[in-house]
Amino acid sequence: MPGYAHSIGGQTWRFDSLRELMAKASPARSGDCLAGVAAGSDAERVAAQMALADVPLKRFLDEALIPYEEDEVTRLIIDSHDRAAFAPVSHLTVGGLRDWLLGEHADEAALRALAPGLTPEMAAAVSKIMSVQDLILVAQKIRVVTRFRNTLGLLGRLSTRLQPNHPTDDPAGIAASVLDGLLYGNGDAMLGINPATDSLASICTLLEMLDAIIRRYEIPTQSCVLTHVTSSIEAINRGAPLDLVFQSIAGTEAANASFGINLAILREGYEAGLSLKRGTVGDNLMYFETGQGSALSANAHHGVDQQTCETRAYAVARHFKPFLVNTVVGFIGPEYLYNGKQIIRAGLEDHFCGKLLGLPMGCDICYTNHAEADQDDMDMLLTLLGVAGINFIMGIPGSDDVMLNYQTTSFHDALYARQVLGLKPAPEFEAWLEKMGIFTQASGRVRFGDNLPPAFRHALAQLA
Repeated sequence: MPGYAHSIGGQTWRFDSLRELMAKASPARSGDCLAGVAAGSDAERVAAQMALADVPLKRFLDEALIPYEEDEVTRLIIDSHDRAAFAPVSHLTVGGLRDWLLGEHADEAALRALAPGLTPEMAAAVSKIMSVQDLILVAQKIRVVTRFRNTLGLLGRLSTRLQPNHPTDDPAGIAASVLDGLLYGNGDAMLGINPATDSLASICTLLEMLDAIIRRYEIPTQSCVLTHVTSSIEAINRGAPLDLVFQSIAGTEAANASFGINLAILREGYEAGLSLKRGTVGDNLMYFETGQGSALSANAHHGVDQQTCETRAYAVARHFKPFLVNTVVGFIGPEYLYNGKQIIRAGLEDHFCGKLLGLPMGCDICYTNHAEADQDDMDMLLTLLGVAGINFIMGIPGSDDVMLNYQTTSFHDALYARQVLGLKPAPEFEAWLEKMGIFTQASGRVRFGDNLPPAFRHALAQLA
């Protein structure tokens, strides 16, 4: 394959491969520096972005960043590519695709039709030459609607995953967090627990507990215990009431192997979930989590930059028609996204690329305590993603996950985003909130006190 080059001020920068060009064109982030693939200067980065803008989109079908023979994710990307969907933009360069996406012809219908025609590498490439404004403008045009017990992703809606984690999986502590979140209008995306242990008995107990809460209060939502997909399969075999099948995924075969999975195992989990037929309005039931830096942390990145590796994970997710995909953007740490600026940019890139590829994207707007970031950065990313039309965010008591020890968004943050941006929960969940006296129909605001339903007042008294 020919190399790539661009001249600035009399100096010519040369890039030997598309893989190198993509890495050097990435906005600065600590993970690419750690991997030794980042641009050596701002001038080199700009030269790479200019050269990347001139690359024909068809080149990505001919020059694989990770060889077809070596990687099942590459094979999935190439073998599932929809050339008919690609046809309307097949004559464009990366820069031409950016212009088209920003134009009036790229409306909701056109973007939906285009999604199966784009490879992750195409999406990653165009994101590298887009501004923050560009990423938001295009993403907010895209609707990706999914259904299980309710409907997520509709225009004017913002959903939340109620995350009631507890350091010992104590049922009373989890129940208190669930109740707290529901009273703030959280939980329409799901009630999702990161278990403190991998004990299958404990996982089944948590699934039964969440299912009992959902059934007792007739909540139009779904539950998930974020255990390994093979544990979910075994829980299903034991008769546990499992709604969503969870798995962390990455963008290379080797990185997925480090998680103990491959495409065949994911397929087994997907089919096991479908066999239960627990969805009432749809059968999207996979819940995937991703994050920039996961392939590098497993030494499984093949010299590909971390943002492109992340976007390749979306090909894996797309294959299984997920209910939710969550980029846990700042969770891996400052080795990969050093500060608030890098976390904000990465969150917007992930959301844009996922939506462009047809995925129901959410974001765990978060940071670890040793990163150069704070809650002000998270407020900014939350607001930007809300404007960009994100499907869901996290809701955690006080923004502080006491089990995973990281900082994310709170129940109150979801209320802020909904109120300031005029957004509502999923329609079925909104109707339930009104029925239970938690939301007022006119304002969509929470109300407490004497208006609470008797069942919730009793639950509060028990937990007091």
